[in-house]
Amino acid sequence: MSPAMSLTAIGLVIAATIGIGLFGLRISRTTSDFYVASRAVSPRWNASAISGEYLSAASFLGVAGLLVVNGADMLWFSVGYTVGYLMLLVLIAAPLRRSGAYTLPDFAETRFESAVVRRICSALVAGIGTLYLLPQLRGAGLTVQTVTGAPPAVGAALVAIIVVINVAAGGMRSITFVQAFQYWLKLTALAAPVFVILIAWRSMDHPVGVLQSLQGAGSEWAEPLSQANGRDHPLYATYSLLLALCFGTMGLPHVLVRFYTNPDGRAARRTTVVVLALLGVFYLFPPVYAVLGRSFAPDLVAGAADTVVLELPGRIFPGTVGDLLGALVAAGAFAAFLSTSSGLTVAIAGVIDQDLLRNRLHRLTGGDYLAVNSFRIAAVLAIVVPFVGWNFTGSLSLADTVGLAFAVAASTFCPLLVLGIWWRRMSTVGAAAGLLVGGVAAIAAVLVNVISPPAGGWAGALFGQPAAWTMPLAFLTVIVVSKLTPQKIPAGTARSMVRLHTPEAVDVDRGLNPHHSPSSGP
Repeated sequence: MSPAMSLTAIGLVIAATIGIGLFGLRISRTTSDFYVASRAVSPRWNASAISGEYLSAASFLGVAGLLVVNGADMLWFSVGYTVGYLMLLVLIAAPLRRSGAYTLPDFAETRFESAVVRRICSALVAGIGTLYLLPQLRGAGLTVQTVTGAPPAVGAALVAIIVVINVAAGGMRSITFVQAFQYWLKLTALAAPVFVILIAWRSMDHPVGVLQSLQGAGSEWAEPLSQANGRDHPLYATYSLLLALCFGTMGLPHVLVRFYTNPDGRAARRTTVVVLALLGVFYLFPPVYAVLGRSFAPDLVAGAADTVVLELPGRIFPGTVGDLLGALVAAGAFAAFLSTSSGLTVAIAGVIDQDLLRNRLHRLTGGDYLAVNSFRIAAVLAIVVPFVGWNFTGSLSLADTVGLAFAVAASTFCPLLVLGIWWRRMSTVGAAAGLLVGGVAAIAAVLVNVISPPAGGWAGALFGQPAAWTMPLAFLTVIVVSKLTPQKIPAGTARSMVRLHTPEAVDVDRGLNPHHSPSSGP
């Protein structure tokens, strides 16, 4: 791999990212532009942007790395990441858009009429977003270190600075253009080397090596639930992982905020269908890198498995061809970190702005301030904490860290959204209790994995993949507490349910109250 070529490719990605972001600045003027792009993003454009921010370090580097080490069981990551959008499409996409909210805390406060529930949601958005940002920064550091030999902190700092520039400059409208461009760059960067390798396959001296990796001594690697590589209770771990990925997607703040940018609920559903197609195409390629990596880069199994996508082109094609393909992959990897980090930063900044900064700035300045300026300050704060803490997750792989973020999301926001949208008897106390119980249980498992992960056995399985017990616990808590506190069902539940489930063409407010004049909102 040529450091000069790779640095040039990364530099071009950075230049394109900043350039497109500055274009977005020209048309970002209002609070609505910064939060939800004035709810005017078309389904196709929005689908590319969603796919761009969703395909993170875990997707671009981590899935192939886990497959190289742990084998066929890790294919469920690709399946779960994609199926999560199907669950989102079926259960919450259109109602969530109809809620009229800007952020998850906005939805919670509107549905449950409680400032307490809102504050809990705000804390969880910041926590989940920060946990998801850590692997992006770590992946950026790993990429820069692999292609140049520079310290990982250089790559992490570079991503943090560029993300702040883009997000603070133009908010959601700006990063929509950036993330749509980055999806197609990532797909090209991941697919092109694979096609070149397959075209050159017949001329290779040892193509049988790949087949040998699936037979003989390596057969356990290719067999699901084989307990290879010391993984205990693989059946439990597989089901728990699938629960986290399938239901955690709907609780990721940077994913949900995208559905507020659609013009209406119908557009939100169309966007999700296109996203499913785009993700399905992308996830065809990481397994190919993993199979090739077992043959051409077996030394990475015991070391830096997350670098297999970066290393493989140079291993197979020494010389200029390998350098060019390696530079393309490095550019795609950097685009992955930038796009996901941008979406997460917008989600966290929105919560910090609304729940922490805006009122304080209003008091300090006597009302003489611009709302977009407080959003920009919040964007800086949203990246500082992850940047400070990114080096504390070094013992976890990229995909493992993201998997834990999914587990927290599945154990907190999934019950809140599914029951809040479809069960009118959910009480305010039940919502708060479910968030707290599910959040505490899942976050405790994350802390155990980061600080001192169990060596194995049931303890290692339960804490390593906690969603199978934390998510049902959260749902059960909401249901039991809600039934015990029927007097705490919000007074406006009927109105909220009508708004969530009535098409936008019907004027809900005027239909419920003929004398009501609905506000246009910010």
